[in-house]
Amino acid sequence: MSADRPDGRVTIIALEGIGEIEVGADLGAILGDALEATDGALPLEPGDVLVVTQKIVSKAEGAVVDLRTIQPRPEAVDFAERWDRDARQIEVVLREARRVVRMERGVLITETPQGFVCANGGVDASNVGPASGDLVTLLPVDPDASAAAIRTALRDRFGADVAVIVSDSFGRPWRWGIVDVALGVAGLHAVEDLRGTPDADGRVMKSTVRAIADELASAAELALGKTGRRPAALVRGASPLLGEGSVRAEGLIPSDWDLFR
Repeated sequence: MSADRPDGRVTIIALEGIGEIEVGADLGAILGDALEATDGALPLEPGDVLVVTQKIVSKAEGAVVDLRTIQPRPEAVDFAERWDRDARQIEVVLREARRVVRMERGVLITETPQGFVCANGGVDASNVGPASGDLVTLLPVDPDASAAAIRTALRDRFGADVAVIVSDSFGRPWRWGIVDVALGVAGLHAVEDLRGTPDADGRVMKSTVRAIADELASAAELALGKTGRRPAALVRGASPLLGEGSVRAEGLIPSDWDLFR
């Protein structure tokens, strides 16, 4: 179990100097340069967590689709016409879906090949750069591996280990609005299981599992915003549970535990 922060203080530092990311870009090198260019980011400290938004990871890895190459099926055209959506984007979502959970009221909820259940299967047309309107990004094929590659590149460059989270914005059942969550992690655990440990009053907790990686991703988003063109932030002082974690292995509820399927 991780230790609580003694002084109750967490610092979030949005990284500066990250420009438009192209397919094939060396993201580890770009993030390393940004760490060097950002006041207060270096030297890296034990327990630091670098949160990197999915969009730049997907771009660098080539997880993008040119909508001008997409011929939508009749079902996608009909849905788009009824709800003022882009039929080509609907087609991409359907192609990427392992399972369509719900498709109504202009909302398309699917299960992705990675196991995430989310709106539009993570297919996103926002903040894609100069090709906006014709380009969408997909989720990284293996977000845990994406985080691990960034972690390795930064460790090789700076000689210090930093945990990495690949984040994205998800909606939540029964709540308006979106929050950032962890798609992939490296160097920390996605969750912190407190079951069987005492709370502050000595009462043994029986159901408390902290979604620590999601909390860190959402905290970082407060510094990043949606329009500031800052796609990565360093979270310092959160005292996460370090180790070889995985969102897919730790953070996703198995189907036999899912009460809503």
